[in-house]
Amino acid sequence: MAASATTPKPTPRRRSADETLTGIIDIGSNSIRLVVYRGRHRTPPILFNEKVMAGLGRGVAASGRISDEGLAVAEEAIARFALLCEDMGVHQLRAVATAAVREASNSKQFLSRIRKSCGLEIEVISGEAEARYAALGVLAGMPGADGVVGDLGGGSLELIRIADGRTHERVSLPIGSLKLDAVRKKGPRALTAFVKKALAKVEWAAEGKGKPFYMVGGSWRALAQLHMFLTEHPLPVVHQYAMTPATADRLVRAVTQMQTKTLKMVPNISSSRVPSLPGAAVLLRAVTQKLGSSKLVASAYGLREGLLFDTLPPDIKAQDPLVAAARAEGERQGRFPEHGDIFMEWMNGLFEPETAADKRLRHVACLLSDVAWRAHPDFRAERAVDVALHGNWTAITTDERAMLAASLFACFGGSAQHPIVQLLHHLADAESLRRAWLWGLALRLGQRLSGGTAEALEYSHLYRRGGDLVLTLNPHHAALYGDTVARRLKSLAQAMELSSKFEVV
Repeated sequence: MAASATTPKPTPRRRSADETLTGIIDIGSNSIRLVVYRGRHRTPPILFNEKVMAGLGRGVAASGRISDEGLAVAEEAIARFALLCEDMGVHQLRAVATAAVREASNSKQFLSRIRKSCGLEIEVISGEAEARYAALGVLAGMPGADGVVGDLGGGSLELIRIADGRTHERVSLPIGSLKLDAVRKKGPRALTAFVKKALAKVEWAAEGKGKPFYMVGGSWRALAQLHMFLTEHPLPVVHQYAMTPATADRLVRAVTQMQTKTLKMVPNISSSRVPSLPGAAVLLRAVTQKLGSSKLVASAYGLREGLLFDTLPPDIKAQDPLVAAARAEGERQGRFPEHGDIFMEWMNGLFEPETAADKRLRHVACLLSDVAWRAHPDFRAERAVDVALHGNWTAITTDERAMLAASLFACFGGSAQHPIVQLLHHLADAESLRRAWLWGLALRLGQRLSGGTAEALEYSHLYRRGGDLVLTLNPHHAALYGDTVARRLKSLAQAMELSSKFEVV
């Protein structure tokens, strides 16, 4: 039965602070997107994500104004997004517009129409603010990033120097992907001259010389995905996918030689992005040559994540995003959430000498060491690998994902002869995978020894003594050393090229 006009609207349920929903409507030159985040976390879970290709910048590039068609598509999309946020009970909703609306001659009419029809006040941010938020987004996903961020939108390119967790020099250039495509149609020389003239304004280019270049924006992410396709990269995760400087030149050749229908068949590249790829590739080559970039790194984080990160309290900003996300996932999926930190302490010192990066990743493995227990016993190891390789993690490189997968695969009893192990060897070197495998075997031992009780780990000790791997228990807990525990201790010892010893002390 249809609801009558007098049917009261449902009242959204009250949410705890941890469940507070934050929505961001990003009105860009190419697309309009709504993302809804849950909670005030270092890496908040995404509850909803939807994009509409409105192409507002296409009209601005052609005539200086937002076209009537683009305005109608935008109004429909924003009305839908606003209503969804109302029904979801979104606590904070922020709508921001970038280059297309900023530069359009009919910008005021556009904003007025959206205000009247959707009840939303849209914030038009400056090019400098757009650059800052894009850089903050990269820092949110890669806290140690040191180089230059390039955020390529439909209407503009923002370049920002980042170092020491902060933003430094920045510039906004009117050379977005839509403008590049329009100039490209005049011929390759016109495009090259257009890009060269715009980049001449980057007076601080020497500051980024020899540093990584962080690629933000849909067109540049599409180029990274194209490179994955061309190189048959086995892990389709674009965030922190790294390429050599020479890659830019290869991509220019690829997008000019490949047929449009072939480009549209590349996984994860939207058909609407394909026309912008040639111009985006030429610009990427020109920018990285001017900066003398050491490598190209794709970032899935940008403006929206920067807007969100900017509002977080300092103590949450200071958290390691990978460790924080792994802790939250362990608490959601594990039986014994506190075990991650206890396991970490229990095996500390066992793998010395150990780099800070390895210690951090081992901590993440400990926090995720129980995430697959709900799966069928025959498939827990595979489930754990899926979590490691395909989880929505940030601040983790491809080889670190492989190491995490190796550790969790071993933790859940995976065989070293399984085809998954061969896949991991395509992503990380053998020695790194061996270290991670040892972490997993230690976790497997600790899981069986403790049975989920913190006391068993608190009253035991695992350490190396000469050529022995020694496990000790106090007299009260000595009976925990059963046959299965003995086998797992021996398995770890053999992998470490040691003999196993058990002692009651």
